[in-house]
Amino acid sequence: MSKIDEAKSIIAALGFPRAQQNERSALSLLALVQLQEGGSWRDLKEPLLGVRAILDFCRNDYKKPYAENSRESFRKETLHQFVSGGLALQNPDEPGRPPNSPKWCYQILPQAKALLQKFGTPQWEKALERYMAEIGSLAERYRKERDLNLVPCHLPDGGIFEMSPGGHSELIRDIVEQFAPRFAPGATVLYVGDTGNKGVIHDDRFLAKLGIDAHERGKMPDAILYLEDKNWLFLIESVTSVGPVDGKRHAELTQLFGKSSPSTRNH
Repeated sequence: MSKIDEAKSIIAALGFPRAQQNERSALSLLALVQLQEGGSWRDLKEPLLGVRAILDFCRNDYKKPYAENSRESFRKETLHQFVSGGLALQNPDEPGRPPNSPKWCYQILPQAKALLQKFGTPQWEKALERYMAEIGSLAERYRKERDLNLVPCHLPDGGIFEMSPGGHSELIRDIVEQFAPRFAPGATVLYVGDTGNKGVIHDDRFLAKLGIDAHERGKMPDAILYLEDKNWLFLIESVTSVGPVDGKRHAELTQLFGKSSPSTRNH
């Protein structure tokens, strides 16, 4: 068997669904342990790798040149599942790293590496059985560690939600918790974006009632408030690094919200 086929069989043995039992996931696993076609499962490494480095490994070590636009498929359809399933860690060197950081990375779980080193040996079946017995608790432990770095935000109505780590989310939290009560008292929070979840809060029905296309998530401002007594919309950008709203962005927001029934207040 080729190393890609062996990696596929490992992914299947670990209980991942058929959607992850493919070449992309197999190559991702091989990249995480830096195993070339002529290498041995006994000689594995555990580097910190971003998606770009994984694509480079596919191209350079296995002659599989994935297109640049496949990065999201690697991230959302393989690596996310590896992390959720306890096979890999994300940002073990800095768990609070924001999702849009260029340093975002993945690493094979130490216990998973130890298991993979037994693949093809008489110890494999028993090692796999032990690993599968404890992997649920391992995944839960690392999930709790990731959750500790989430940014909590309290809504005016008493609700609470959590956003991805980072200064961007912290500024959005301040917008909701401090700006809104001071400059738009009584306003309803209709939408809040997040670098790790484009619409962590989105009242699609109410937005549609106001004439706003809630499906244009990629173009939305970071927060939308609605002040009913004045029939005002507040469109708020959380500017942490790229400067204030420029003419191009202002025109984009005008086009996106130009047909809405309330008047808008841009910030």
